[in-house]
Amino acid sequence: MMNKIKRYSIQEMDCPTEEAMIRNKLEKLDGVESLGFNLIKRVLTVEHSLDDIGILKYSINELGFDAIDLDDDIIEKKKQSIYRSWGPIIFALLLAILSEVSEILELFHPYLPALLALGAVIISGVTTYKKGLLAITSGNLNINALMSIAVTGALIIGVWPEAAMVMVLFTISEKIEGLSLDKARNAISSLMNLSPNKTVVIQADGVLLEVDSTVVEVGQVIRVRPGELISHDGLVCRGSSYIDQSAITGESTPVEKLIGAEVFAGTINKNSEIDIEVTADKSHSTLSRIIQLVEEAQSHRSVTQRFVDKFAKYYTPIIMGISLLIAILPPIILAEPWLVWIYRALVLLIIGCPCALVVSTPVTIVSGLAMASRLGVIVKGGVYLEQAAKIDYIALDKTGTITKGDTALVDQIVIGREENILDIGILLARSSNHPISQAITRGYTKDFKEIEGEVSEFSATPGMGVHGVINGKTYYLGNQRFIEKYGKSNARLEETVNKLEEEGKTVTILFNDIEALAIFGVSDTIKESSREAISYLHKLGIKSTILSGDNLRTVRYIGLQAGVDDYKGGLLPEDKTSIINELKQTNSVVAMTGDGINDAPALANAHIGIAMGGIGTDIAIETADIIIMDDDIRKVPQLILLSKKTREILVQNIVIALGIKMIFLLLTILGFGTMWMAVFADMGASLIVVFNGMRLLRWKSKKTRRE
Repeated sequence: MMNKIKRYSIQEMDCPTEEAMIRNKLEKLDGVESLGFNLIKRVLTVEHSLDDIGILKYSINELGFDAIDLDDDIIEKKKQSIYRSWGPIIFALLLAILSEVSEILELFHPYLPALLALGAVIISGVTTYKKGLLAITSGNLNINALMSIAVTGALIIGVWPEAAMVMVLFTISEKIEGLSLDKARNAISSLMNLSPNKTVVIQADGVLLEVDSTVVEVGQVIRVRPGELISHDGLVCRGSSYIDQSAITGESTPVEKLIGAEVFAGTINKNSEIDIEVTADKSHSTLSRIIQLVEEAQSHRSVTQRFVDKFAKYYTPIIMGISLLIAILPPIILAEPWLVWIYRALVLLIIGCPCALVVSTPVTIVSGLAMASRLGVIVKGGVYLEQAAKIDYIALDKTGTITKGDTALVDQIVIGREENILDIGILLARSSNHPISQAITRGYTKDFKEIEGEVSEFSATPGMGVHGVINGKTYYLGNQRFIEKYGKSNARLEETVNKLEEEGKTVTILFNDIEALAIFGVSDTIKESSREAISYLHKLGIKSTILSGDNLRTVRYIGLQAGVDDYKGGLLPEDKTSIINELKQTNSVVAMTGDGINDAPALANAHIGIAMGGIGTDIAIETADIIIMDDDIRKVPQLILLSKKTREILVQNIVIALGIKMIFLLLTILGFGTMWMAVFADMGASLIVVFNGMRLLRWKSKKTRRE
């Protein structure tokens, strides 16, 4: 039986402690195969084989959490109810202030200060106490447990106003922190707003009908007016216009789309009315795939996240133990006053909360992933975003990555004795989807209707060429290695091929079982952006090499123009993989950049696989770790710079979180710390690291800033 997936929104799940509570509860259930936690979006994904899924929701609710079936409308209402309930908190704050005033003025002391403080704690702290009790009974300590113990202890020893103010300030800080985290979440979820809910469909009788976008089917024709968002992927079938694709590819300049051009959901029609034939329903559009990838990426934790979570697992119990020792050892051993040291222990409990440390990494990673998506780069997880900063060697495919990929047929040389030789070559080229074959097809001037014959028994040999039967004879179309494999090469042919290759052309040879028949020379030009990107990579201390299936002479010609450190040609897909493995053995962090089709094995084998032009390439999305949605290779160094900035902020946040705690820990042990200081230190640190991590949402590379 196939496993099923169930997703829940759990708004109370914002810390690894809640994750541990849920994991311990659900992993004991038969039929639960795996659990996925996204603490930033507060979403639990359960892979299961259960017949009755009600047990999942029941078990989560038993922990005191409200598990909501993933439904955006319900979730939005839930968020509003959580973050808009400021009235009771303001009232509790007023009671806490009055408790402090009555304590200072000794009004009806101690009854009035105590009564006001209790009111403030009850109004603001019910949720905290409930979650804290659940954490304690489950054997998992979190901020709510520590805060509940600290405030209860403060009430017992009679520091009423401080207990009230600590609980109120903690609740206020929790709400502010929640709103701040929502901003980071919304940077991702805002992608969903790029797709309009309504679409104008042209019916069979020509009448325009506005319908819900989700009901539009493949093959239907939709109309998009100037200024409107395009709702579906498709092909322009009437009119032409400029399309703003920045939300998908990161391109700042609108792209002209003529009849037959591909357009994508989430892009904006700028200046003319166009009709589009839909090629994918809304749930399978490029935009939907991007949203899915980015959502999934948030649950793939980076190395730093895993370290911090593991650290926090042991950190909190240690703080509890230290607090207990501080409370009892000085009074017992040194005869110090019990109340003084119990108070210091309570202050330490508040300071010891690990939430600032724990929240510092996911908010930074999610902000980095969101910023990457704005650049038109999809990173499949925090581990790759973080690892990109360590790249020191990058391998690049040639065609479409370094060069424009707009290959053109520039030479047609007939050397065989058969009739209509070029027609035979075109028939084979038309049957192949390889860029070189497509260039040969585009460059042929004869009307295809005039070409006689059909190709049967067509087959392709990766990295070499294709062959098929035409009019009862077998013909072959491929590179120099292909004709050498069949032993049909000769000195005259090699001389001609060498001459063309030294001019930077890619040579394809047509031959039969007897001899070579024709030579096709295809030329490609280097992108200006490639030189700029390679230069920038060098400035970052990253070495580069071209790995290409094209002949070495052509690769050398392109490599010298691009300015790469090394180049290798005549490679089969397995050869590229072997070279990647050799580079990895030098202790280098190796990235492979290619089109995601012929380069799939090398992309999968590199430390980081970067697919270019992933906007319409399914295999690129499946194979690569990072997908650049257009063909601008300058986004590779941009991504590396973003990765370095992300690591820098991660380190900053860890230092801030631990540094603040260490300072106040020392102050507390020395007798200078108060509960007020403790709550400001803890929640202040949390807010600082959240806002620091969110700086990535405004990040711009140095190059962009200069422009």
